[in-house]
Amino acid sequence: MKAIVVIPTYNESDNIVKIISAVLKSAPGIHVLIVDDNSPDGTSYLVEEMIHDDNRVHLLKRSGKMGLGTAYCEGFTLALAWGYDIVMEMDADFSHNPEDIPRFLEELKTSDVVIGSRYSNGVNVVNWPMRRLILSYGANLYTRIITGMPIKDATGGFKGFRAEALRKIDFTEIHSNGYAFQIEINYRLWKAGAKIKEIPIIFIDRTSGTSKMSRSIVYEAVFLVWKLKFLYLFK
Repeated sequence: MKAIVVIPTYNESDNIVKIISAVLKSAPGIHVLIVDDNSPDGTSYLVEEMIHDDNRVHLLKRSGKMGLGTAYCEGFTLALAWGYDIVMEMDADFSHNPEDIPRFLEELKTSDVVIGSRYSNGVNVVNWPMRRLILSYGANLYTRIITGMPIKDATGGFKGFRAEALRKIDFTEIHSNGYAFQIEINYRLWKAGAKIKEIPIIFIDRTSGTSKMSRSIVYEAVFLVWKLKFLYLFK
């Protein structure tokens, strides 16, 4: 099956060459699509240099910083249009280990969606302060209670999808970003009947670059779960 990994970026020049190289080494024939939000640090320039040497590397340059959710929606839409069978998503900062990609590809032979879970087998998070860990774990518990989704890590960003599952989603209806985007796409796929599986991963907080986490991202996720619940109740 043809597989591609979609990686959104903003100011990831410290990591981008290394993460692309690691992804390409992780599995035979895998491709990478970088969705860059006009990073002022030259991230897209470094990607363009790699494209000259390797046709497995692709780049979507956007006009400005428009957010994680729209980056994934545009990246997924392109990947489907290009005919990939498997579409994955992950961060550019090595908080997700590219060496785990073969595990996702194997599980996607029998599942529609595979989620790399920090909480399916205890708590597997490295280098987070206790406050952020409690916030993340609590957000996932809150999401599970409100929505009823049987997913322990609904906010995680290391995932794989079969193309036929993603085609059930109307990306023009998704306007969320950050944690909220991860929750929303999981919820929409779950409601569409997708077979979802969580596999344990170890999440290691970034060592290079700057975190994109903000208070507004947290608030968006808090309110989104109610929006989704009522959307499907009254649809």
